[in-house]
Amino acid sequence: MSGVQQFTITAADGDQRLDRWFKRKFPHLTHGRLEKLLRTGQVRIDGKRAKSADRLAAGMIVRVPPLGDAVEPRPDMDLPSGPKPVSAKDAEALRKAVLFKDADVIVLNKPAGLAVQGGTGLDTNIDAMLEALQFDAPERPRLVHRLDRDTSGCLVLARSQAAARKLAEAFRHKTARKIYWAVTVGAPKMNEGKIDAPLLKQSVAAVGRRSAERVQIDEDDGKKAITYYAVVERAHDKAAWLALMPITGRTHQLRAHCIALGTPILGDGKYAGAKAYFARESLDNQLHLHARSIRIPHPTRGIINVTAPLPPHMQKTWKFFEFADEPYEDPFAGLEI
Repeated sequence: MSGVQQFTITAADGDQRLDRWFKRKFPHLTHGRLEKLLRTGQVRIDGKRAKSADRLAAGMIVRVPPLGDAVEPRPDMDLPSGPKPVSAKDAEALRKAVLFKDADVIVLNKPAGLAVQGGTGLDTNIDAMLEALQFDAPERPRLVHRLDRDTSGCLVLARSQAAARKLAEAFRHKTARKIYWAVTVGAPKMNEGKIDAPLLKQSVAAVGRRSAERVQIDEDDGKKAITYYAVVERAHDKAAWLALMPITGRTHQLRAHCIALGTPILGDGKYAGAKAYFARESLDNQLHLHARSIRIPHPTRGIINVTAPLPPHMQKTWKFFEFADEPYEDPFAGLEI
């Protein structure tokens, strides 16, 4: 394949990120090389420079530069691709994690440690197992947002292209209300507040490794990132149960913002090292961050409001600190954004 190619996006390929489209169409193209092509403006959408997170829509034209003979497109790309078979065990576990399901939407309680999408060393991920959640729908479910691999809780899936478009709009226009629960090492000085700290992705040596992604606060070049927080309970000054409501959706936003408070999330060794651990003999070392609830406009009617129970390692921590089962009141009631 020697020349520049122009690909018109079909309806079947719409409503997905540009990097995911490349991964399916050019499976041997590395993430690092794709990012270089994007940075240098060689990949374009409708004639404009593109980013890996840009979402495709039917009718768009993607310019693909010469990639070399070693990187050939999949000939069946314009047809619905067949996902790999899901084991009966994995399918059953995924179906048991369903918290809400109707004709348009599925909400999962994502287990901690299970990646949402694939990457280096991540052959097992929700995206690769979505056929197990197709049920009676004519289409395979679609991801409309992501959670970190080590974060548990509410994950929204669309059961059709039309539903995916509406749900994606809700996330994009910030009409989805997401509440996270976290346990921090140490307790914030103020019981509630707003964290307004722009975040910038750090450069990493191992380009393309998802596990190497990190962000840092950068007032000059960072992207806007806002989180509201409220202390629900304190374990003296040793730890705290925080409710977190992100307004923006940056990579690792809550983890970085808790660091900014001076109180890293329990188990977040990636960002806080040894400071992220407490009472190791009694508590699990896993990340204590859980997408507790989501309130989002339904694609066709009303509002979806779903709550996810805590994962086992956080249930254990709740018992250890004797935290209440629920906050005594909504920590963000009356908050005007």
